[in-house]
Amino acid sequence: MVTILFAHPWHGSFNKAILDTVIKKLEKQDKEYKVIDLPKDNFNPMMQEADLKLYRVGKAADPLVEKYQKILKESDEVIFIFPIWWGLIPADIKGFFDKVFLVNFSHTYENGWTPLLTNIKRTLVFTTSESPTSKYNNFIEEIIFKGLLYPLGFQNGTWLNSEGTSRGSHDARVAFLQKVEETV
Repeated sequence: MVTILFAHPWHGSFNKAILDTVIKKLEKQDKEYKVIDLPKDNFNPMMQEADLKLYRVGKAADPLVEKYQKILKESDEVIFIFPIWWGLIPADIKGFFDKVFLVNFSHTYENGWTPLLTNIKRTLVFTTSESPTSKYNNFIEEIIFKGLLYPLGFQNGTWLNSEGTSRGSHDARVAFLQKVEETV
């Protein structure tokens, strides 16, 4: 199954157009998928005291965490779709990483660091930004893929970024959506 992790609060955004393109392609391929729409779920990205009390034992107070973990355990592919704001990932993506990727779910320390999400054989990241893609290469490739996702077991990462999205041309957005479709 493919899990799509979507993090944009406005469903009139270009990120939503990316999501629609991904879904259309998956349906064309007759692939099973689930969408985790963080804003629509009203996911609270902030760690609360109740979350921190349970963090060390790999549990969470937020009931969405268990739901998301179950979906990820059933996935063999994960597609992230989010904007790059102020040079970083949105708070709900960071909070998802903090609250969902818990010990004994995504990794363990029993025999040194051991990844537990090795069921995820393919990882796609589709982002939008105003600045040039080259500005984020290190952040996405080194921090998101190599520093976070790969150590948890995610595999075969591919990243595409639509730069200058809101002030760019319609033709550039159409071309990017075609690239997304080809990549999925």
